[in-house]
Amino acid sequence: MTAAPDRTPAGTGLPPVLWLFALCNFVIGTGAFGMTGYLGPLADDLGVSVSAAGQTMTAYALANALLAPWVMAGTGRWPRRQVMLLALGVFAAGTALSAAAPALGWLLAGRVLMGVGAVFTPVAAGVAVALVAPQRRGKALARTFLGMSLSYVLGVPFGAWLGLAHGWPWPLWAVTAASVLMLWLVWRQVPAHIGTPGNGFAGLGGLLRQREVWLTLLFTLLYFTSIFTVSAYMGPVQLALNPLSPSALTATLMVLGLAGVAGTLIGGWAADRHGPRRTLRWQIGCMAVALALAPWTAGHHALTVLAFSAVTVCGFGMMTPQQSRLAECAFAQAPMLLSLNASMVYIGTAAGAAVGGAAIPWLGFAHLSWIGAAFAALGALTLLPRFRHPPPTTKQ
Repeated sequence: MTAAPDRTPAGTGLPPVLWLFALCNFVIGTGAFGMTGYLGPLADDLGVSVSAAGQTMTAYALANALLAPWVMAGTGRWPRRQVMLLALGVFAAGTALSAAAPALGWLLAGRVLMGVGAVFTPVAAGVAVALVAPQRRGKALARTFLGMSLSYVLGVPFGAWLGLAHGWPWPLWAVTAASVLMLWLVWRQVPAHIGTPGNGFAGLGGLLRQREVWLTLLFTLLYFTSIFTVSAYMGPVQLALNPLSPSALTATLMVLGLAGVAGTLIGGWAADRHGPRRTLRWQIGCMAVALALAPWTAGHHALTVLAFSAVTVCGFGMMTPQQSRLAECAFAQAPMLLSLNASMVYIGTAAGAAVGGAAIPWLGFAHLSWIGAAFAALGALTLLPRFRHPPPTTKQ
């Protein structure tokens, strides 16, 4: 295992390589989530139902959640650049296989490879926290994850347009080419000696028995479940609350995407200034309130957009404080913990979509956010101040 390079002094700017990490995450996010915009043509071409085609997201999520931590452990002694190159290579191969898939089985196999290759994201996050002083981890992580936020605003809509206009394989071929370009840039721009703290499973069992660690991971699971009970059905939810034209719905979704970018930047700033736990308390509280109030905005489009913008700002904004919180828990095991946190993200994504889908028949799209508010409230409970025993008194 190579030693971590010297950290950037607190008074200087962030390392330029973080912009490259953000660009790589933009490509990964576009490839991961862009398929939702052209599932219809994909399903028709492969001769399957839209719901069956939708399992491509499940395959991606489960592959990342279950296999990425093992990749992190197996490559724990490798230089980080080598792991990043492997991850981007696997992601590119999976995207190419998905684009060329003649049947759903091949497409699912490609999505599994993409999910494994997305291990790049926690690896880059581990490098980011190792490159800067502790008081700048929030901003470093916010810059690293900025690309993921921007993929919702730019990458996913572009992929939907390209897939609908020219056929579903073309967005995947575009992501394949971009992934190869990112691989080359990482090879050229990331120092060969760059490293992070330990990445293996050694000591992880004892670490996960620590209350703060498992509560942090549980919080990620709960708040992503909260978000995706609604986000997985955001279009129908918006239409149930307000009658919108296709162009108005597209504009609304783009505004929500921009809110996600703002949330990522605000979350990094707030985590450094006020601390991760305090920032998270405010964010999860505001998100729970906004989700609870959203159904009451029916018929008032501006208020609906305001409510869901608050949800999106808080949802994206919590990613950086959560990463900083895990780094504070155990810096030496930060890369593995960040990978486990990514697993919670994808399990929460799948769980939220499943819970939301089950609730639609009896609750309807217009009131679906109440389920999300309940999960947000459960997440808030994990952040309650812990009971502390008074220090023992000594007899005089």
